[in-house]
Amino acid sequence: MNGRRLRPARLRVRDVVRVGGAGLRARPLRVFLSALGIAIGIAAMVGVVGISTSSRENLDRQLAALGTNLLTVGPGQSLFGEQSHLPDEAIAMIGRIGPVQSTTATGKVVGAHVYRNDKIPTAESGGIAVLATRTDLMGTVGASVASGAFLNEANARYPAVVLGHKAAERLGVGGAGPEQSVYLGGQSFTVVGVLDEVPLASELDTAALVGWPMAKEMGFDGYATTVYTRAREDSVEAVQNVLAATANPEHPNEVSVSRPSDALAAKQATDQTLNGLLLGLGAVALLVGGVGVANTMVISVLERRAEIGLRRSLGATRGQVRVQFLAESLLLSALGGLGGMVLGVVVTASYAAYQNWPSVVPVWASGGAVVATMVIGVVAGLYPAIRASRLSPTEALATP
Repeated sequence: MNGRRLRPARLRVRDVVRVGGAGLRARPLRVFLSALGIAIGIAAMVGVVGISTSSRENLDRQLAALGTNLLTVGPGQSLFGEQSHLPDEAIAMIGRIGPVQSTTATGKVVGAHVYRNDKIPTAESGGIAVLATRTDLMGTVGASVASGAFLNEANARYPAVVLGHKAAERLGVGGAGPEQSVYLGGQSFTVVGVLDEVPLASELDTAALVGWPMAKEMGFDGYATTVYTRAREDSVEAVQNVLAATANPEHPNEVSVSRPSDALAAKQATDQTLNGLLLGLGAVALLVGGVGVANTMVISVLERRAEIGLRRSLGATRGQVRVQFLAESLLLSALGGLGGMVLGVVVTASYAAYQNWPSVVPVWASGGAVVATMVIGVVAGLYPAIRASRLSPTEALATP
């Protein structure tokens, strides 16, 4: 009074949340479906980031355990496109490089095939390569035995074979033992061992490994087709640069040198491309969810004209009406965002456990999910809130 204007009461944060929550509780099914759209988008984005990060962490741990210092040397092609071969002295010469810690080799036994028994048709070899193998192979490539034992100096001269992980599966061999045998090169070989998967030498997974002396009796020419070399961690690049010239001084251009850990990293980079596509799909799902929230809020304004008119006639300002509907939109988006974040974490943890990976969800992904839901809430609720605030009390109350 006394000429002073009455100021409208201020809404406290608690009151805004309570009023916004009451608006959502009045339409539970519609709210659930709108929040579900947000949740699916957030879960897709968190899940993709989490699974990708978990996969990368698993790769990092693998490389930390296996080492990134393994190099492979193999024969390339001559200038005329013919297949060349490494000299007999290649393995010994590579071993004399100062920073080289260990070196070993395998050689392809041309014309030899392996079958479960001698009743299998010749054409059904299963794509399994027969490799002559040195007995120190496991330590250099970081392999381990799933069943039985690896070749040694004693049985390398006899019909004994170690099967790679996938080779054993294709042949139907469940494990090693005196009763387990395969038909290789026209005679029966006892399966003395089955390898675990070898990440840095995947060619061994589909191979049957026999001793070097035994392979020569089968017609092996004695030329190594792959030389595995372990170098000191601080000298890998230097060793890589001199391997070709050391393995074949006369024709270094006919030598192929590679680093298996680079292939794993390249595979990881390829996976990132797919992850980018999945993130895009998650963003589309999030956009669809935002449209659902906007649709819910617009319909809410149309249905609640009488309520808006009553509040305005009782003294609610346009700003308070705007805040009310923005609060509803934010709460609706927050419900979907929190649900989606939890779902994304659960999906990541479940998939990581299934793959035997460490489960990792970056903090920025969770934080980004919260920010995304807040942005969606504001954008989706802004127009309905402005529209509601512009309704005059008489217009709103007069609407049937």
